[in-house]
Amino acid sequence: MYSLILDSSTKILYIALLKDNNLLEDIYVSGQNDHAKNIVIKIDELLKKYNIESKDLNEVICGYGPGSYTGVRMAVTVAKMLSVFMNIPLYTISTLRLMASGKNGKVLSLIDARRGNSFGMIFDMDKNEYIVNEGLYNTLELKNNEYDNVVTENDYKVNPVYCLNNKSKVENPDLLIPNYLRETEAERNLND
Repeated sequence: MYSLILDSSTKILYIALLKDNNLLEDIYVSGQNDHAKNIVIKIDELLKKYNIESKDLNEVICGYGPGSYTGVRMAVTVAKMLSVFMNIPLYTISTLRLMASGKNGKVLSLIDARRGNSFGMIFDMDKNEYIVNEGLYNTLELKNNEYDNVVTENDYKVNPVYCLNNKSKVENPDLLIPNYLRETEAERNLND
């Protein structure tokens, strides 16, 4: 069984390929608003390296935010396309949990949301439960909570098996909407 994990919500484009719950390879591509030019190329290179065609994939797991508005949409769009056109089951995982998956204990996950704010959460990896739910927070206030480890959008290591074991099935991939956690800046300006 082949599983593909994608996330483009942060400054790091993450792609992993697993066979029977064992990691074949994962890729971290640092970027700044350029995941769109890399995501399809890197997936293609990874599949070709292991002589796998997209139709051979058994599932796609997508980090669906929160994070960069445009970035979140990249992985979600590619995952939806693979699911719909190749008839592959689609699953999601929170980007914040994906980021925290490589740590133990109480993990603070942070993605810069600008103006002193972060998309964040504190998750107890040992108990597999939220201490502070995902949300948009003042970064300093969120950091005043108790936690053992911190991961940011610039420095995380994913445990892909954790992602496989904590995915959520998307019943209708056409209806999957990224988890933005707030309106876009354009929407906020329009409403002012």
